[in-house]
Amino acid sequence: MDAAEILLRTKGYERMSVQDVWSQVGASKGAFYHYFDSKQALVEAVMERMADQIAAALAPRATDPDAPALQKLQSFLIGLGRWKDQRRDLLVALLRVWQSDDNAVVRQKLRPTIADRIAPLLAGILEQGARENTLAVTHPEATGRVLVALIQDLNDRLAELVLSFDATGRPDLSGAQDTVAAHTQALERILGLAEDSVVLVEPAVLSPWFTAAPTGGDDIPTS
Repeated sequence: MDAAEILLRTKGYERMSVQDVWSQVGASKGAFYHYFDSKQALVEAVMERMADQIAAALAPRATDPDAPALQKLQSFLIGLGRWKDQRRDLLVALLRVWQSDDNAVVRQKLRPTIADRIAPLLAGILEQGARENTLAVTHPEATGRVLVALIQDLNDRLAELVLSFDATGRPDLSGAQDTVAAHTQALERILGLAEDSVVLVEPAVLSPWFTAAPTGGDDIPTS
């Protein structure tokens, strides 16, 4: 799975072959098919692992027994941003391949896989907020998935802006800030919160994506 993840990021799903994988790890064709019956099965396992890693990083923030719901929500959002920021150099370097048509199938499958892991964590926070009368939520589980979709849409738009920076060398930090502000406002309205109740992406986390030197490259030029 480690080899497949590297190949997905550097070559893309369509160009990656099963032979690439077993060559990368020095295994035989038979050994590969002992564990996975197809390339698709391998990729699905990689996506499940990625989703588990994100959920494991965020679960302690979402399940803190001593924190009120709004504090948990803010901690959850900050944790998600920082998880990506800690991997910023790698994600920027691999972003073009990840967003290419070669990985369209993987991206399409990864979104619901991540949602299945993250939405229940958010639903628990929302249910607590409803009990505390701090969040205007009547359907916590469904609203959790709505919030995940909103966050994923934000990720896609920011990825486009980062790629534009990478291609032109002209950072659009103001455009990124406007995008974050619009999604933050939408999240607050969904939850019945006053303006500026939450920080969806910390400014200190956002700005380095658009102020550091862009990383070009055809082979190795990030949800």
